[in-house]
Amino acid sequence: MLKLFGHPTTACDGVTRREVLRAGALSLFSGMTLPRLLRARERSGSVGDSRVKSVIVLNLFGGPSHVDSFDMKPETPPEVRGEFKPINTSLDGLQICEHLPKIAQIMHRVTLIRSVTHGYNSHNPYALLTGFTGGSDAENYFTKSTDHPGIGAVCDYLGMGPSDMPCHVFMPSHPGYSQAIRRAGPYGGYLGSQYDPMFTTCEPTFEQEPDPDSASYNPVTPFGEPRLPSLDVLPAVSADRLDRRMSLLGQLDSGLDRVGTPDAIERMDRYQRTAFSMLTSSKAREAFDTSKEPERVRERYGRSLYGSCMLTARRLVEAGVPFVGVTTESKGGGHWDSHQKNFTMLKDFLLPLIDTLVPALLLDLEEHGLLDSTLVVVMGEMGRTPHVNKNAGRDHWPQCGFSLLAGGAVKSGFVYGASDKQARYPTDDPVTPGDIVATIYDLLGVDYRMTVDDLAGQPINIAHGGKPIRGLLA
Repeated sequence: MLKLFGHPTTACDGVTRREVLRAGALSLFSGMTLPRLLRARERSGSVGDSRVKSVIVLNLFGGPSHVDSFDMKPETPPEVRGEFKPINTSLDGLQICEHLPKIAQIMHRVTLIRSVTHGYNSHNPYALLTGFTGGSDAENYFTKSTDHPGIGAVCDYLGMGPSDMPCHVFMPSHPGYSQAIRRAGPYGGYLGSQYDPMFTTCEPTFEQEPDPDSASYNPVTPFGEPRLPSLDVLPAVSADRLDRRMSLLGQLDSGLDRVGTPDAIERMDRYQRTAFSMLTSSKAREAFDTSKEPERVRERYGRSLYGSCMLTARRLVEAGVPFVGVTTESKGGGHWDSHQKNFTMLKDFLLPLIDTLVPALLLDLEEHGLLDSTLVVVMGEMGRTPHVNKNAGRDHWPQCGFSLLAGGAVKSGFVYGASDKQARYPTDDPVTPGDIVATIYDLLGVDYRMTVDDLAGQPINIAHGGKPIRGLLA
């Protein structure tokens, strides 16, 4: 069960806040607190006209090799070009890796950026989800309260999304799941933990148990479904338990009466009713129930944990959730950090994985009339070194990488930016994570120039100086 108020403290009657928040709806979504709802309503005017209603980010955790996927250099020496061959795509003149045949057939529908560049060399989605690239691995690896907020957290802060659904969801669990840590990126940071995303839970199964010492380099497909937190207790809620929960909220109201204005308390009552409507509504549970999907759709995504997450992402967008993140980090396979066995990992698992997920999502969104109102972003935290190392791997290289964007707001069949002859550095139209974040904000109707105060009261730009990439917008 999710907890919202942090550390437990005992109320005057001996009831702890943890007991209060374990009462149901208020612990269903990690961002759903009454102060959050109150502040969100007050800031809702900060959101203007949008070109998309939702964003889905597929985070290729670990750093995908751009030179072995979407920016191949077939004329270079073997130690640069690697083992794979390029194939033609549906976009005239564009070639990508031979192990991406399905994506090759839809390249006329997407925008490919070949010039993503920055200097933040760390295994977390911090730069990708915040736009901030000035950190260090030692300082910014793990999430902490002084972090810059992620895109979804800012959207939550502004009150975006329906009242009966979370503003942002991350699947299959928090980044760092397979290492049992919490990597920086999607959290509320100095905006407060009440703006953290709703993280799903998962218990992956495997056809063969992965070797914990070498799972990254010997990937095994995880199977399973992302699970809605507290889903198991919702059907068992009785009238007596609801009465108890209302009583507990009444106790909170008594405390708030001593510190809040009458106007604020009046508004909080209304938000409490909204929170309870989330408890009794089946909307969230329905969004996570992929069993209702036709068999052909489930097979299109594949039966992996990541396929289930991407299918759920479409269902969440359909339910009105503004920001959905899926990370390919779980027990088993999905880790793109290919210091060893780069070509085996890519050929046998990683490239076929995205070759299934990306076309399936775009086709599904289109069939449901959602593609024009949804922005899909596919990228990792860095690229890989142009030169193959002695272990048949490629090392970290944030200086150059790629991103795929698709949806009604971006151009179809478009390549933005270019890299040099060895895919080492951008030569045309360099793009920073801040630029991509600013583009996402802009398309969602959020002013990318907006600032929020950090814990010291200093105004910080939400896109960290990034600007929308106008050249790739439709």
